[in-house]
Amino acid sequence: MTNSGSGLSAATGTIHRHYRQLLATRRLYSLLAVAGLAAVLVFALLFANNASSGKFLDRLPYLFDFIKNFVPDDPFEIVRAMFDLPSPHADGSFKYDYEVGRHYLFGTGLYIPEYFYEMLVTLNIAFASTLIGGLFAFLFCFIAASNLGVAAPLRWVIRRLFELMRAFPEIVLAGMMAAVLSLGPIAAIFAVSVHTVGALGKMFFEVVENADMKPDDGLRAVGANWFERVRFAIVPQVMPNFVSYFLLRTEINVRASTIIGAVGGGGIGEVFRQSIGRDHAAKTYAIVILLFLTIVAIDQLSGWLRRRLVGNAAFQFGA
Repeated sequence: MTNSGSGLSAATGTIHRHYRQLLATRRLYSLLAVAGLAAVLVFALLFANNASSGKFLDRLPYLFDFIKNFVPDDPFEIVRAMFDLPSPHADGSFKYDYEVGRHYLFGTGLYIPEYFYEMLVTLNIAFASTLIGGLFAFLFCFIAASNLGVAAPLRWVIRRLFELMRAFPEIVLAGMMAAVLSLGPIAAIFAVSVHTVGALGKMFFEVVENADMKPDDGLRAVGANWFERVRFAIVPQVMPNFVSYFLLRTEINVRASTIIGAVGGGGIGEVFRQSIGRDHAAKTYAIVILLFLTIVAIDQLSGWLRRRLVGNAAFQFGA
């Protein structure tokens, strides 16, 4: 029997009505979700305005005035500031003291420009922290995995330890360590390393839990101990993902080291805070450009290494 009005059978018409009801319900829920998010956003803006003594919304129209007015005397000043070259605008003030920041090599006339040297300090913090954090995450991730037969209480302790280590942002850990180790790169390395252990540890043990257990079953059948099973059955499977996550974490730690530097951890972040605080436009833009180029270079290098490790097929759509 067909529905004369629509040309559909009774059963098909019923299914169609149910579909339209479900579609209307989903649209209603979507509208309610958007309205809820809009209400939260309005509340957050009002809260920020009140927390800023009513100045947040008043100053919002002038958001880009700082960028518009914060310009160097001429574009070449950015190049001079980046490479510590003398400036024709030098007047004896800190604003143009580019040459003072040079780091001379072995008592010769060769030098490393100040911002390149500070960028090396930041990269050193990031790489050292990633190596330390990655090593400890690698050592403990197999204990935290649920598929390797580790005792549940020990596995629970390691997982909670990972959670504790990544619970606090690097900048908070750096502030805590600064009270003990004083300001500088050592406190920054400690803070970033602790957070890296927690972050990589979680990603590592999740990769281990997704490993194929057939090689492990085979080694278990011939009497291999726990360490031999991990070494020969699990590690070869998970190493490509481990290295990929390690490289990704290196990129993250470069940014984290820059932020920590702005609060006394040394490196490029510290000189950036000083230059922008003193209204030195050329120095600030030179640091921003150097940071951008460094992040792009690290991103391209890590992408190339990941492709070399897992093959181009893994990066192709539909592979």
